[in-house]
Amino acid sequence: MTRAGAGPHGHGGADAPPPGQALLRPARDADAEGFIALIGACWAEYPGCILDVDGEVPELRALATWFAGQGGAVWTAERDGRIVGMVGTRPLRSDEAWEVCRMYVAAGERGSGLAARLLERAEAHAREAGAARLVLWSDTRFEQAHRFYEKRSYVRQGAIRVLDDLSKSLEFRYAKPLRGLVVEALDAAAAASAERRLAEILIACVQAGASLSFLPPLAPEAARGFWRKLASDVAAGHRLLLVAWLDGVLAGTVQVDCDTPQNQPHRAAIARLLVDPAARRQGIGRALMLQAEAVAARAGRSLLVLDTVAGSAAEALCRELGWQEAGRIPEYALDAGGRLHPAVLFWKRLT
Repeated sequence: MTRAGAGPHGHGGADAPPPGQALLRPARDADAEGFIALIGACWAEYPGCILDVDGEVPELRALATWFAGQGGAVWTAERDGRIVGMVGTRPLRSDEAWEVCRMYVAAGERGSGLAARLLERAEAHAREAGAARLVLWSDTRFEQAHRFYEKRSYVRQGAIRVLDDLSKSLEFRYAKPLRGLVVEALDAAAAASAERRLAEILIACVQAGASLSFLPPLAPEAARGFWRKLASDVAAGHRLLLVAWLDGVLAGTVQVDCDTPQNQPHRAAIARLLVDPAARRQGIGRALMLQAEAVAARAGRSLLVLDTVAGSAAEALCRELGWQEAGRIPEYALDAGGRLHPAVLFWKRLT
């Protein structure tokens, strides 16, 4: 659930719902009672959350008009005449960013796919309006909502927001790029929030045959444990974590290992270049490698090293990007069929 601000009249007509699912339509001011009942029920699930409509959120009395005045849009999910979901989106004043807000789904509809439909509608509207980035705020108590957003490629960014309200709310800020191919470095909080999505990518890459110290099938908890430790390394300053979004979907990652011996402060290792198999051949791996080199250079590293399995796509990419082969180690790693493969060692000097 998101608790922050709202946005305007919806665009387009009602969706024809999939069989057995709720109807999505542009919201109306007349939906006020249904919105208030829905939000009140959702907040009641969390101790200390108090909905004071007239004192703190009077816009709920005419939410469609309020969103229209903000330049955004708001939608209603309806089943048998009862409002069971809602979402809004509105433009912010900087960075071509839009905010997703007022997203709530009735308890009985969770797990039905309604939340995903609502979020997709808001994202599509923002994208059509020219948004380059999406942000949202979510109360720190709304852990189920956090899991939902994180699986959909949002990561935590920035400081916690303190609201001066009856509920004594503290809110996390989530964000993601929405358009094109974007590579960014994550801090420790963002790395921790990306754990679920990165685990999905790791599992898919291992299943597709990538040599990543794991053999298929990789258990989800093992994959998440790997990224959980990585977030700790990021917090300690031992590793830099870069991720790539393609049209709003977190689709790849790479690491820069800076935890080098005292006599090698100029060196770093590139590790764990991963691209979701569903998003390959779109330049993601190349973009990640180039950004990793740039980030390493800014960190004062002038020599990079890496190893990869011979004959892999990563080997071809390294050669294309000007990395130099240092040698080969035979029978380095097993594949899923029990066959041994050599590793190729590469280095590159940054100028």
